[in-house]
Amino acid sequence: MEQEAWRILIVEDDQRLADLTREYLEGNGLQVAIESDGGQAVARILKERPDLVVLDLMLPGEDGLSICRKLRGQYEGPILMLTARTDDMDQILGLELGADDYVCKPVRPRVLLARIRALLRRTEAVAEAPVAENQRRLEFGPLVIDNAMREAWLSERSIELTSAEFDLLWLLAVNAGRILSREEIFNSLRGIEYDGQDRSIDVRISRIRPKIGDDPMHPRLIKTVRSKGYLFVREAAEGLV
Repeated sequence: MEQEAWRILIVEDDQRLADLTREYLEGNGLQVAIESDGGQAVARILKERPDLVVLDLMLPGEDGLSICRKLRGQYEGPILMLTARTDDMDQILGLELGADDYVCKPVRPRVLLARIRALLRRTEAVAEAPVAENQRRLEFGPLVIDNAMREAWLSERSIELTSAEFDLLWLLAVNAGRILSREEIFNSLRGIEYDGQDRSIDVRISRIRPKIGDDPMHPRLIKTVRSKGYLFVREAAEGLV
């Protein structure tokens, strides 16, 4: 997929902000459309299937969190949410509902462009990169993670994971037995440097744990190693029942 073909839909009711953002992104080689009505956003996204959605939280008709909730399971592209700078709960809720990333308002165009490109590069790499035979499927007792199909199962039951959650689970599992720092995880998944404050990795870990049979209060499969990062424990996974 050529960068010139990347199609972005901005769901934003602030027309001036949306127009300025579109002008900047189009000046950097992206194709951009705007939707100002939250009530029309889901239908338009599912019809047009843009490569990425920039989704504001506060919208007329339907808010961004509700839109994100409806899209996940039907739309496979990345969702980048625009959130209030001081409201951590918006960021956490957005990530829990399946958003792939967020940018705080007021929007800095260069930051937004960098985040968009990082998400699109990751999506493109997943779609086009060949998968080595021994890196296609991992099995830990009843837990099976298939990188080619981008699916996971626990005791033969499919695990519902967002695209970002699957990427994180695969990264941890393929490095089973090795501690991955937040910096390493962040750089591998997002392609940009960790700023020391982003909580998206922690939120996704907390969502993944119960889905793979781990105890969120006393995790044994994905362990938090104080001051170091996260560790996927092969033996604990293989001992799942």
